[in-house]
Amino acid sequence: MSIFFKIAVIILGSIIAAYGITLAIGAGFGGATLAVLWEGVAYTFDITIGTASFAVALLMIAFALIYDKKQIYIGTIINQIFYSYFIDVFTQLHQYPENFYLQLCIMLLGIVLFAVGTGIYAFVDWGRGSYEAVTFAIVERKHFQIKTVRMALDAAVVIIGMLLGGQFGICTILTILLSGPIIQLTIKALKRCL
Repeated sequence: MSIFFKIAVIILGSIIAAYGITLAIGAGFGGATLAVLWEGVAYTFDITIGTASFAVALLMIAFALIYDKKQIYIGTIINQIFYSYFIDVFTQLHQYPENFYLQLCIMLLGIVLFAVGTGIYAFVDWGRGSYEAVTFAIVERKHFQIKTVRMALDAAVVIIGMLLGGQFGICTILTILLSGPIIQLTIKALKRCL
């Protein structure tokens, strides 16, 4: 893969993931897993969700640099800049329907898009997104499955986020159950295709 192709894939995955997470949050069923933490941080420090996501990302990047620095590369920075920026952009653009079933469909679509986008930019393996850097650092050092580590991390960030004031709901539970397996399937599918 050329450098330009890698950058384009990282940006595409970041934007898809940001769009998905914004849909999932805005549907009104609680935050997606990491978004519960962002909501708590945003509430506690009176900042935007995008700014909170960037601040949390800096802490996760620091952890990954200490634990397994090979997870961090230029793609990590590209991802986080585009991801956090587009979370704020999409948050301002969305209008949500009042219909419960449409909101439920939007939430499910958001979870799927978030996980697929995450899998897309993780596939490039040119540095992970901050949360994925932590996930893959643990996976590669401890030889656990991606889905197992992701589900455990999701549970941990939800608890911390709730303690800070983030909103827990059905979206949170479904993200814990679905994002790890969807990320893993996306990476496998891309490896077969490309």
